[in-house]
Amino acid sequence: MQAIYPIALLLWAQGVYYLLTGLWPFLHYASFEKVTGPKTDVWLVKTTGALIMVIGLQLLGVALWQETVQASTVLAGAGAALALLLVDVVYVAKKVIRPVYLADAAAELVLLGLWMLYLYQW
Repeated sequence: MQAIYPIALLLWAQGVYYLLTGLWPFLHYASFEKVTGPKTDVWLVKTTGALIMVIGLQLLGVALWQETVQASTVLAGAGAALALLLVDVVYVAKKVIRPVYLADAAAELVLLGLWMLYLYQW
């Protein structure tokens, strides 16, 4: 366990980013599809969004209410960033999703790098 203060900014940044990106298809699906491309399974888009929101809320909860960062939080934050990064890169390369997803991949890479920096200092 480590004191939360040095990592609080990362928890907030990733938490808010995930909350907003997860909410987007619920709040305005038309703009989501316009940017990311047409989807055949709306339910799957919204399921993915809901799961991303849950991760974001968990990270925000730790930032707000915990005094230490547990290993499970590091796993959730770094693991989610890695998973989303890989999905973005692989499926853009396969031309399944639009290159705009590489913007998210870049954000996920930054988040993952910050988690790795945190772990290295831990």
